[in-house]
Amino acid sequence: MLHPDRLLPADPATRDIARSLFSSVQNLPIISPHGHTDPAWFADNKPFENPTELLVTPDHYVFRMLYSQGISLEQLGISPSDKNSVGSADPKDVWRIFASNYHLFRGTPSRLWLDHVFADVFKISKLLTTDTADEYYDTIDSLLQTQPFLPRGLFERFNIEVLATTESPLDNLNHHEVILNSDWQGRVITTFRPDPVLDPEFEGFQENLSILGELTGKDTRSYSQYLAALRDRRAFFSAHGATATDHGHPTARTANLSPSESEVLFNKVSKGNFSSDEAELFRAQMLTEMAAMSLDDGLVMQIHPGSHRNHNAYLFDRFGRDMGADIPMQTEYVDALKPLLDRFGTEPGLSVILFTLDETTYSRELAPLAGHYPCLKLGPAWWFHDSPEGMRRIREQTIETAGFYNTVGFNDDTRAFLSIPARHDMSRRIDCGFLAKLVVEHRMKEQEALELAELLAYSLAKQAYKL
Repeated sequence: MLHPDRLLPADPATRDIARSLFSSVQNLPIISPHGHTDPAWFADNKPFENPTELLVTPDHYVFRMLYSQGISLEQLGISPSDKNSVGSADPKDVWRIFASNYHLFRGTPSRLWLDHVFADVFKISKLLTTDTADEYYDTIDSLLQTQPFLPRGLFERFNIEVLATTESPLDNLNHHEVILNSDWQGRVITTFRPDPVLDPEFEGFQENLSILGELTGKDTRSYSQYLAALRDRRAFFSAHGATATDHGHPTARTANLSPSESEVLFNKVSKGNFSSDEAELFRAQMLTEMAAMSLDDGLVMQIHPGSHRNHNAYLFDRFGRDMGADIPMQTEYVDALKPLLDRFGTEPGLSVILFTLDETTYSRELAPLAGHYPCLKLGPAWWFHDSPEGMRRIREQTIETAGFYNTVGFNDDTRAFLSIPARHDMSRRIDCGFLAKLVVEHRMKEQEALELAELLAYSLAKQAYKL
């Protein structure tokens, strides 16, 4: 059973205030401005296939833990990208493996999210174990076939006001088109993620340039036409609801090259004749170009650097990207962002949200930057730090310099649809505990804490992402 005081402070006086704050925000609508759920779920509104396909197979938080204990991805029903080898695991057998290893998640945020899903969404009161695995599977599988557990029904039950997915610039957005043209009132929007056509080292980059040209009718081997093609795709995404872009570059480096220098560099990368340093410089220049385009079209810019993507070469070769093998790296922001900020840092029409996987930058770099430049705001604790202690650390290390109003509330950044309410519940509890501590230390009034609790849970994200 879920304890009503979970994640709230242990000190009784602080806990009482945190309870009061949490009760004021507990049932606010969910703003989910950045995530990776599948828009086809909401376009088609078909039943989820089975518990394994919903809760285990797509969730890299889950399968990376199991993989770390020697359980192969094939055993978990994940098919290799090698077409000569096909995953054939029975979903119920996969679920039994998951259940028998559920103890591995003790103390992790995944355990908190999953327990919340089992107890609150499916109303299961027993602990998941080897003995209860089949009962869990059969209960969830049966419920998934009913109307309230269809994707749109769950969207409404979760009280989601708006949910953003993330798509490649080469996506036709057909599922978003279906949603927009349906009579359903749920708001599901897209986000423009141009990495496949901005990063020369992204697999298939040369082919992606050709596809970009076909989609836009531009000669994408010409630098000016390439930029025009990117503007066209941004406009296409905006027409399908996008309010933001998302950039997952390895570093936060930006550049401010002259047009002629940019053209020379583009000619190299577009022909596949470039060094790793030139690839990094091109990515850096393109972040600055994306900022320039955001000034024109108003899309909020998100920069997510600092992940060594696909660190496990064997998994990448066999299964492709996003197989739980991304690892945080040391990341620098002050010098990296300076070229972009020299050009656009004081522009009132630009909004850039910064994320990090390098917590050592919170107080040294990110909070001072966001506490000064009007165009910068700090994203929440992200990915590996999307956890109770991670959320506390980012508040403790950034608020004293950047303040609350230079942050953007919370986003869940997940593929695991059913965990969205659990993640927002956790964030709201942690923030209310943090605010309660400031109240008991007489650093703010309780009324101020009430106002901030609402902002952190709802309004800041809505404002920052222009929703």
